Amino acid sequence: MKTAEDFSSPPTDYNLIVPDGWFQILLDPEERDRCIVALVDLQFRGVDNAPHLKQEIMRDLQKRAISAYGIGGTELYLSLLTAGPVPLASSLLISIPAADEWSACSEADELAEHFAGRYYADADTELSVTKLEVAGKAVRVRRRAAPDPEQQMGNTLPTTTLTYYVPIPATGRWLMLNFSTPVDPLADQMVELFDTVAGTLYWA
Repeated sequence: MKTAEDFSSPPTDYNLIVPDGWFQILLDPEERDRCIVALVDLQFRGVDNAPHLKQEIMRDLQKRAISAYGIGGTELYLSLLTAGPVPLASSLLISIPAADEWSACSEADELAEHFAGRYYADADTELSVTKLEVAGKAVRVRRRAAPDPEQQMGNTLPTTTLTYYVPIPATGRWLMLNFSTPVDPLADQMVELFDTVAGTLYWA
């Protein structure tokens, strides 16, 4: 497996290992509706008396997928995991922002300095530079924010996000891993899981 330093030309792909129970939605317009229908059918298997709720969830997922694709999203993962009766709700959006986004920053230390005091200067934000085992140095940002019920299907708990900004070797571009969970009482445990998933990233 090649590390980031081994690439003299851009990698052709990235790979990531996610937990069993995370459902993948491909965001390409030709794929996303098929993925969304499969997810909703899975969630409503054996339930025939909630057509309006099923349609509402499908519309919400379509809206999220279209929005994510518009900002460079390639894949969206949604957790179907539970701890007993408690859903461990979380998501992971993988995206590659436009080529001119942070184009002046080619390394994680530069991007962290660019962010510090500008976009992430509040008490509920932790910003650091970390080393992913194979994918190389990355900027890691953890935030806790008030909920947006319109965007999160009525959620009223604070949302914790963990974002990794990883430079794509030999390109000057960035790969973003944006994890999110509304399960505020278990936020620290969920962030540990997110860190583990991010640590599996490698280039191909």
